[in-house]
Amino acid sequence: MNSIITGKIFDIKKYAIHDGPGIRTTVFLKDCPLSCWWCHNPEGLQQAPKVIFDRHLCIGCHDCEKACPAGAISVSPVGLVTDNRLCTACGLCVDTCSADARKMSEQILTVSQLMAIIQKDILFFDESGGGVTFSGGEPLLQPDFLIEALSECGRSEIHRVVDTSGYAGRSDLEQVAMQTDLFLYDIKCIDSKTHRKYTGVPNKVILDNLVLLHDLGAEIIVRIPLIPGFNDDVESMSQIRSFLRPLKSIHEISMLPYHEYQKNKYSKLDIPYLADTFSPPTQECLCNAVKAFEEDGYQVRMGG
Repeated sequence: MNSIITGKIFDIKKYAIHDGPGIRTTVFLKDCPLSCWWCHNPEGLQQAPKVIFDRHLCIGCHDCEKACPAGAISVSPVGLVTDNRLCTACGLCVDTCSADARKMSEQILTVSQLMAIIQKDILFFDESGGGVTFSGGEPLLQPDFLIEALSECGRSEIHRVVDTSGYAGRSDLEQVAMQTDLFLYDIKCIDSKTHRKYTGVPNKVILDNLVLLHDLGAEIIVRIPLIPGFNDDVESMSQIRSFLRPLKSIHEISMLPYHEYQKNKYSKLDIPYLADTFSPPTQECLCNAVKAFEEDGYQVRMGG
């Protein structure tokens, strides 16, 4: 008897409008082989389950403190604090928090449980031309769960998008491609040494897999995070354009300007934010990048 496949999920975002066409439900699968300095979803990198506390939502009711069997939550001059050495991530504080100031960094769902959540939004998908996007983390790190979920979405005639770094095994990617309507594919830079420095991995597999998807006839939108001090210079943008130019079926680029909105997540998770030296790109920088790709014939979309 086959075991039931489960997936580790750290968030499900409804009514998303920047993760593919139309109104979408975006499912964030946990774990990632990259460790990008500027990662927008650091909660997806955490290996062990953890309670995330948003101090700004806390109403000071102290229900979580009373519920914690390990005595990990206490009062300090800055409000409630959690001793991570004592916290067992049992989730009882999350269950008792009426203000939603606490949540678990992951939940374990079967494909059937996930589909029950997704199918509630089918009306919005149908009216807007939307669907489901699997993001992360890196969704391809959970290939069995991803493939089964994509297959079930296909049976329900739900449009399927996979948002990926491309750092995955060839066989897994080929199977996923058979069940996917659109890939959002990140290209950060072409120089492998620079890529390794800022993401933790070289990029040969990523570049090879983009070519593989192109040759398989997959529909692809390339996403480029634009980060001053990393890839905003003329040479870096030129290298990306040169790499993409032979991939004739790719027509659309999403330019993702670096921002600092995610910094608050790092403080909640008590992990260092390595991209503190980066700043958002200037308007001139954005215009130059967009113009260069448009001159190559690409449709360029900003931030989506």
